[in-house]
Order: sequence, then structure tokens, then C-alpha cells
Amino acid sequence: MRGGAVALTGLSGMPGMLRHTAARLLQAAGLVLAVVVLNFVLVHAAPGDPVETIAGASGGMSPELMAQLRQQYGLDQPLPVQLWVYLGKVVQGDLGHSYFFNQPVAQMIAARVPATLLLMLSAVSLAFGVGTALGVLSARKPNGWLSQFITVLSLVGFAAPVFWLGIMLVILLASVLPILPVAGMRSIDASGGGIGDVLDVAHHLVLPTLTLSLVYLAQYSRLARSAMLDVLGADFIRTARAKGLAERVVLYRHALRNALLPVVTVLGLQFGNMLAGAILVETVFNWPGLGRLAFESVLRRDYPTILGVLLFSSIVVVAMNQITDLCYRLIDPRIKAP
Repeated sequence: MRGGAVALTGLSGMPGMLRHTAARLLQAAGLVLAVVVLNFVLVHAAPGDPVETIAGASGGMSPELMAQLRQQYGLDQPLPVQLWVYLGKVVQGDLGHSYFFNQPVAQMIAARVPATLLLMLSAVSLAFGVGTALGVLSARKPNGWLSQFITVLSLVGFAAPVFWLGIMLVILLASVLPILPVAGMRSIDASGGGIGDVLDVAHHLVLPTLTLSLVYLAQYSRLARSAMLDVLGADFIRTARAKGLAERVVLYRHALRNALLPVVTVLGLQFGNMLAGAILVETVFNWPGLGRLAFESVLRRDYPTILGVLLFSSIVVVAMNQITDLCYRLIDPRIKAP
């Protein structure tokens, strides 16, 4: 308590924005620590023994060798001791060594992060950009045929599960109309560099991005439509129109900027859900990212790899929440740091 009081006292002497940022970073660090502890306890409480899984994969193992492996991995220690050792390593940047893949976990995550970030950023950009645009178009004439069509389309997209969308897109665009690859990130005969490699990756990226983004695109379109309808009925919009401003200026400079706040809020909060959805998408399309690594690690009871992926995901989600908070101040200057 005294250390926390000292920290808060030190923060009180900072300027408003800097103090707010420092306080949010301290909260984020505490949240990540709590998530690490919770993940460790839940993963170790799950049924299954990683040593028995390794023994089964290798075709059998003597009890002496199994006991030696448990001692080597520290699994013979009480759970609090294992947790303390794990936290000490995490603080030093050591995420441990994979039981099954026999590689450093940090190295495996670093190798998979680019593929997952490429997929998620593509899906987020598509869902946010197209969803917001559809919501604005729908709000311009809420009783028109275009608005009704967008509403029905968003309802269908919102109700469809991610894995079902993936299967349907595979059947349509990879089987009925074989125009897109169904699995992997690169072709077997890819050149390995240059513009050809970029186009090849983009070609493989289309189906996973569509699958992951369609559900969130539907949510953003409905949310943007609702927010735009509320803003368009506000007094300052009527004043802007009374001054003779062009409708384009009223919509995009005045109304849209205020309507973006709830959309940005949901975008930041749902980033974790999209990361979870990436596990299904990467599994369906054999995309070599963190989601597939997590799926394979769960099947093999690879505790260090599971915990490493969960830790990285937690950091990304917490960071997105902080970025969302900063975006509020860019979109709406009226929001000030306390």
C-alpha cells in the first residue's frame, strides 16, 4: 500500500496527459500480471499430462524416463513453486522451452507473429472501413432500399459463425469457382522474393481475411448506422445545414467524426475476440500464425507454448485498449485526461 501511495504521489506532480498515460500503463502492467497468474493456474488445472502426451507421441516411455522429464521441466514441484519460477523467467523475457517442438517459445511466437498480424490487420481494416462506409450510406436514407439491403446483409453476417463462413467461402471460391487458394500462406512453387511473392501472399490472404472480417463488418455497419442516425438528429447538424454547408461536409466532417466514437470503442474491445476468431480461421485455412500454434499446443499439452501465446495475446489486447483510449482524444478533443 505504501509503495502504491508513493507511486500515485509521484504521478500527481506530472502534467495531466502524462499523468493519465502513466497511470494507465501501471494499470495495464497490473492487469497483465493478473492474467499471467490466472492463465498459469487454469492451464495447469486442465486435465492431461504433457509428459504422458510426449510419451504417447514417441511410442512409449519408461517410468524412469518420464520421472526424469518431469524433473527436467519442473513439473514435479508444487504449483506455487512452478508459478514463482515461471514469473521470474517472464520478468527476464524468458517464456520457456516448448515441451513438444523443442524450441524456445519466444522464438516460435516471433516466427508466427507476422502472419497473424497480417491477417488481423487486414481483417480489421476491411471490417472497420467497409462496415463504417456501409453504415453511413445506410443512415443517409434510412428507409431506402439500399438501407434495407445493408441491414439484411449485416444481420446475416452477424448471425453466421466464423467457421461456417470459412467453409462456405471455401466451397464457393475454392471449389465451385476455383479462383482462390484454400490453404497455406504461400504456393509451393513461390519464388521467395520480390513482387511475385507479395502477390502470392495477398492471393492466399483473401479467403482468411474475408472469413474473419465479415462478422465484424456486419457489427460495425449496424453500429455506425445507429450512431449516424443519432448524430444526424442533433442540433449542431441542423445548424450546419441551416448555414448552407454541403451535405458531404455535414456528413463526413461533422456527423461522422462524432459517430465514430462508439465504433472505435467496439473495435478496441473486440480486438481480443478477433484474436480468438483467428484461431479458428488459421486452423481452417492452415494459416501459419499464432492461432494455429495455440491449437497445436493445446492438443499436445505444451504448457510453455500455450502460456506464451496467451501472454502475448493478453499484451496485445491490453495495448489495443490503451490505443483506443488515445484515439478518443484524437477523434473528440473534448475528451481530456483527468
